[in-house]
This record gives sequence, C-alpha cells and structure tokens, in this order.
Amino acid sequence: MNTPALQRATFLALLVTISLAFGWILWPFHGAVFWGVVLAILFAPLHRRLLAATGQRRNLAALGTLLLCLLVVILPLMLITATLIKEGTMIYTKLDAGEIDIGHYLQQVLDVLPTWLVNVLERLGLDNLASLRAKLSAAMVQGSRSIAAQVLSVGQNAFQFLIGFGIMLYLLFFLLRDGASLATRIKQALPLSTEHKRHLFLKFATVIRATVKGNIVVAATQGLLGGVIFAILGIQGALLWGVVMAFLSLLPAVGAGLIWVPVAAYFLLTGAVWQGAVLIAFGVLVIGLVDNLLRPILVGKDTQMPDYVVLISTLGGMALFGLNGFVIGPVIAAMFIAAWDLFAAMPERTAPMRNDVE
Repeated sequence: MNTPALQRATFLALLVTISLAFGWILWPFHGAVFWGVVLAILFAPLHRRLLAATGQRRNLAALGTLLLCLLVVILPLMLITATLIKEGTMIYTKLDAGEIDIGHYLQQVLDVLPTWLVNVLERLGLDNLASLRAKLSAAMVQGSRSIAAQVLSVGQNAFQFLIGFGIMLYLLFFLLRDGASLATRIKQALPLSTEHKRHLFLKFATVIRATVKGNIVVAATQGLLGGVIFAILGIQGALLWGVVMAFLSLLPAVGAGLIWVPVAAYFLLTGAVWQGAVLIAFGVLVIGLVDNLLRPILVGKDTQMPDYVVLISTLGGMALFGLNGFVIGPVIAAMFIAAWDLFAAMPERTAPMRNDVE
C-alpha cells in the first residue's frame, strides 16, 4: 500500500517536522538571525557594487560590505546606547541626590491650576502635595528597581548578547557572500509560478528596505530636532530626551509627541509662556511635519501601502514582536496584500467569468 500519494504525504509531514525543529533550534537567537537577514537585504546593492569593483571576489566584497555596515550602522548605535546609559545614569543620580526636585515642579503646577481642576483633583485625592510626592517617590523606587533589574539582566546575559552579536555578523557575512545563490535555491523550492515568486521576493525586499531606511531616517530626524529644541530651551538631559523621542518615533503619528507635549504643557502652566509656545510651534510645525511628510514618502511610497495600513501594521508588529515589530509588521502586511493581489489576478479564477460572458 506504499502508494505515491502516501509517500508524498509522509515526505511533506517529515519536511514540516524537520523545518519546525530547525526553527526551534534557531529561536534563542531569532533576533540575531532576523537582523542578519535584514542587514543583508539592506546592504545587498552596496555588496553588488563592491563585487564588481573587486573583480567578483566574493569573500573580499562580503568582508568590505560587513566592515562598512559596522562603521555606518552598528558602531554608531553602540555609541548612542552608551551615551544614553551615561545620560540616564546622570539624571537618576541627580534625582536621587535631590538636585532635581519633583515636588518643586509639582508645586509650580498646582499653584497655577484653575479652581475647577483643583476641585477635580480634590475629589480624586490628588490635591495633597505630600501625597503626590509619596506616590511619585514610590513610582521612582519601583522604576529604579526595574531599571536595576534590567541592568543586572544585561550583565548576566552579556555572554549571550555577545554570542548573538557574533552570530549576526557571521551570518551577515555569508548572507552577503552567498545570498544570491541562496535566494535562487529558495525560489526553485517554492511550488509557485516564476512570475509569482519574482513578485513576492521583490515585494519582500522592497518593503524591508523601505521600512528600515524610512523609519530610521524619520526617527533619527525627529530625535535630533527634539534634542536640539530641548537644549535650546535649557531642558536637562536634552540628549537623553532626544534619543527617547527617536525611539518613540518608531510609533507613527504619536511617537515624539509623548515627550514634547507634556513638557510644553508644563511650561505653559508654570508661566514660561514663550518657551511653551516655541516648543508647541516647533513640535507641530517641524517635528510633526517630519512624520507627516517623510514617513509616507519613505515608507508608504515604496511599500505601496496606504498610510493607515502602515500605521496599524507597525503598531501591531511592535505589540507582538517588540522593537523588531516595526519591520516585521509592515512586511507581513505587504506580503498579505501582495499575495491577495496575485490570487485575485490568477487566470483560473477569471476564466469562468469570461466563459459566462461568452
């Protein structure tokens, strides 16, 4: 009873089982594998130019591309992270030493609140400054413990991080060197038409390039502009807040505003009207326009997705996959749209309709 159908079903079951087992083995380093693939796709055009310049020496071209990737992307990110840690530690030290007095800022705000809002705070039990200080202190202690736990976790997992980082670089080298042949083998293995495979692979690479480059440009621009205006207005930790705004800018539409809007409100409430007005004007007309103008051009145009799909898929991806989700979400959305477009255009679906018309 060893029929061809049974053999095929058995082989497919074995293939799926082995593939899942291989994915399970790779899962502890899924982040390293994911970013190795993303960086390989991003730097593939540069690698092709180096390959031509080096006389088709694959190892030399891949090594040169890897070094440029380190200089352009990875080392700057590591320097920014180190600076962010230093800046955050400095602010935490000032808070702990009382140099930054949260209670003083609260008192300034409470003194200028309108009567109706004070009444609302009284009903909520938030009019007592001592109580507010106690609650904020408790929150700060909890936050400090959380930060300390994260730092300890990073220290304990430093070896694992180094392994993951090494795996990413190692994988990136071979993906750059052998990526074209690997992509060809994957295309040959997929049971799809040549046109469908070409369309889906092109869409996959285009969306990754557009999403990563577009979001990084928007985030870096908004973070830089936010840090500059904070420094001009004399806000402590301008570099820290600029980096935080850059990270939050990965959330379309609302990102950087989560930082500058409360600061502008504080300025206005405490009588620093011109600082608040300048920050609001700059936030709306400059920082906000960067998101409204650049993101659709850099992300939506190349991905050929509506802005609302980019927004929802980015938010959903980050909710499910963390920081990696700002790439994974739009890629899944783009592949979903591309697959359904191909399905809708399949000849066997339109043929019966043409027959009926005839």
